[in-house]
Amino acid sequence: MKHRLGLALLLLAGPAFAEEYPCLIEPNQTLKLTTPVQGVIGKVAANRGDRIERGQVLAQLDSAVEESNLDIARLRATNDAEAAATAARLEFLRRRLARKDRLQGNTFGSQQELEEAQSDVRVAEAQLRGHTMNLGQAQLEATRAEGLLRQRQVVSPVNGVVVERALGEGEYVNDQAHVMTVAELDPLRVETFLPISVYRRIRVGDVLTVLPEDPVGGSYTAKVVVVDRVFNAASRTIGVRLELPNPEMALPAGIHCVVRLPER
Repeated sequence: MKHRLGLALLLLAGPAFAEEYPCLIEPNQTLKLTTPVQGVIGKVAANRGDRIERGQVLAQLDSAVEESNLDIARLRATNDAEAAATAARLEFLRRRLARKDRLQGNTFGSQQELEEAQSDVRVAEAQLRGHTMNLGQAQLEATRAEGLLRQRQVVSPVNGVVVERALGEGEYVNDQAHVMTVAELDPLRVETFLPISVYRRIRVGDVLTVLPEDPVGGSYTAKVVVVDRVFNAASRTIGVRLELPNPEMALPAGIHCVVRLPER
């Protein structure tokens, strides 16, 4: 009896079905890249359509002077000869002071010799602190020189492709210009609008099926990352954004798709 009642309820509820709604696959973000300083472009290492990785240097301003300054700063930062020599002398002076101190205790040494030995140690300690400070300052200057050189580079902050190369070698980059436009393709962003009737069924973190249109085709899973809290009153829809992993960047962006909601 219970079995028949359950079957009847299922029939009244209707058959299970999957709802599908149009969507659009887009780059996760599109960025116009430039340098924080102005100058003449000395090298361009990427062109339109090239795949790029996060941290890759795409272009660089002419940096001969900055590179030379960095070499000099690194040389100074690694030159610890004066500090090493002073440390060796300080070690010698401390041993001599210990001997003088023992002799003074045995009344074989004079007070003046002991005080001179103590003074020599203090002078050597001060010199070692000065050399150590100078070496630390040189290391900071080397770090600063590295930072100044990095400011003359266009570095990709994302994994993706070059969409546009706006400037080439020999052209001047001013504060209004950008060198390249890049699109992040891993992950991709899927935008869709769903009827407000499904609002209670969609939550951030849900995994839905995305079906790109031909000629791409295929079936992929994407995670819901945004469910708008403000509805579109005119169309009675809600905006939903999904994140579609694309580690091999095999899927292109700018293509229509269908998002499939789970069966109910």
